[in-house]
Amino acid sequence: MSFWQRTRALRWWIIAIVMLGTIVNYLTRSTLAVAAPVFMPDLGIDEHQYSWITAAFQAGVMLQPVVGYILDTIGLRTGLAIFASCWGLLTMAHGLAFNWQMLFGLRGALGFAEGTSHTGGLKVVSEWFPAKERGLAGGVYNLGASAGSALAAPLVAWSIWMWNWRAAFVIAGAMALLWVLLWLRFYRGPAEHPDISEEERAHILAGQEAHIQAAGARPSIGSILRQRNFWGIAIPRFLADPTWGTLTFWLPLYLVKIRHFDLAEIALSAFLPFVAADLGCLFGPTLVLWLQRRGVNLIDARRWTFTLGAVLMTGMMFVGFVENAWAAVALLCLGGFAHQTLSVTVITMASDLFRRDELGTVAGMAGTCANASILIFSLLMGSLVASIGYNPFFIALGLLDLIAAAVLWTLVRKPA
Repeated sequence: MSFWQRTRALRWWIIAIVMLGTIVNYLTRSTLAVAAPVFMPDLGIDEHQYSWITAAFQAGVMLQPVVGYILDTIGLRTGLAIFASCWGLLTMAHGLAFNWQMLFGLRGALGFAEGTSHTGGLKVVSEWFPAKERGLAGGVYNLGASAGSALAAPLVAWSIWMWNWRAAFVIAGAMALLWVLLWLRFYRGPAEHPDISEEERAHILAGQEAHIQAAGARPSIGSILRQRNFWGIAIPRFLADPTWGTLTFWLPLYLVKIRHFDLAEIALSAFLPFVAADLGCLFGPTLVLWLQRRGVNLIDARRWTFTLGAVLMTGMMFVGFVENAWAAVALLCLGGFAHQTLSVTVITMASDLFRRDELGTVAGMAGTCANASILIFSLLMGSLVASIGYNPFFIALGLLDLIAAAVLWTLVRKPA
């Protein structure tokens, strides 16, 4: 008997591997922002051009329905191995860039490849976990998003100090290629994994809702777009995700230009909102479980958790008004915690409402909506921040999630 069978918890080892992949995914995408204060003057890039570079990434990620369909078609193991290899190679190629146009092209390609992260993670959660564990499992793999973004600050600062900003991209990309080897070695679906125990397989199947397991003709994109539950998830994600885009792509520039932090202070501070976001990844699912144990329906428990996160997000409105720079960092930490509390909740809700064989497509389409909002918000910041400052954007971030909570309560219907 193998170690995996002795644990009777192979599914948690599987989600840990997915979490590592998410760490690498967000490390590679966050390297650009942390290195930006150094490479922008080196390559003669201004904030407006930088906004187009970040927008290219979001445009690539918006093709999530395509990568979701690919994962649904060729399977998770092969699909994620191919796309993660692309993460690594494209990230390493950033180190060869010599102008903003080259970075623009590389970011667009990287965004397309990295669009598999949440789509693939959500499919793993749907396949490997019963309904009552999906929230926690989703929170575990989403820890990787915050952890990867947090790791970027000290890793990039160290790489720049030791070598230069180009070395940071090479190191981050190499980590993606190492993860591919781990994934291919250990991942199989629960139906064919050689090390899963019959007890664990039965536990997973017994906890799957009938509407999730139901099979049938794969739905068209048009039929998904006609479902109110899709829009009940997609619109809140559209309204919520500009917070993550701001923290990921604009936080180091804000701290350097407005709060006058140097590279050492960036290394010490830029990762803190993402550490707080990690706590939010755990807090959200824990609160959902707590509410369920007190008789609250699963969908309502997720809605209440999202609403609490939206209320906490209002603290972002005051980031630009506090005089102390570290007080501003504390408010950004609150924003990171609140965002991941609500984000992991609404992302996981898709696995409660849609069949497993359509989940990749649904998650990809909802991800397109989320990344479209990041693209729009980032372009607005690049065009306007020089004239109106950051404060109006922080105020908007504090209010958008309250609207998202109202949409979630209005549109989502519990499955029959």
